[in-house]
Amino acid sequence: MSNIFEAFNKIAEKKILEAMREGQFDDLPGKGKPLDLEEDRHLPQDIRMAHKILKNADCLPPELEIRKEILTIEELLAGEKDTKAKYRQIKKLNYLIMKLNMSRRSSLSLEKNQVYYDKLVERVGKKAD
Repeated sequence: MSNIFEAFNKIAEKKILEAMREGQFDDLPGKGKPLDLEEDRHLPQDIRMAHKILKNADCLPPELEIRKEILTIEELLAGEKDTKAKYRQIKKLNYLIMKLNMSRRSSLSLEKNQVYYDKLVERVGKKAD
């Protein structure tokens, strides 16, 4: 089994050196700067590098992707004038909030509340006719 790992490591090393010679790493962000692993000190040491790679690739955990989408819709709703468009966005927002709440394994008191049309209209401004 260790022979397989050794072979894999040799192939990987060869590919990395080849890519370096071809200049494929020359334009990477942060080139020549040390990695700042201190910002991830709250993570277990064995997953820090994987977390850093995913973060640099702009990959978020599903829960954070949903939260990001929720914030985007909330911002869109604040500027929306059309009643039907608001209603559609609220339905989508409530679906995402429900999905987020169901993905957690936590207390119901920590759940994000769904948005209701009348409350939103009252908060955002007068109802569009």
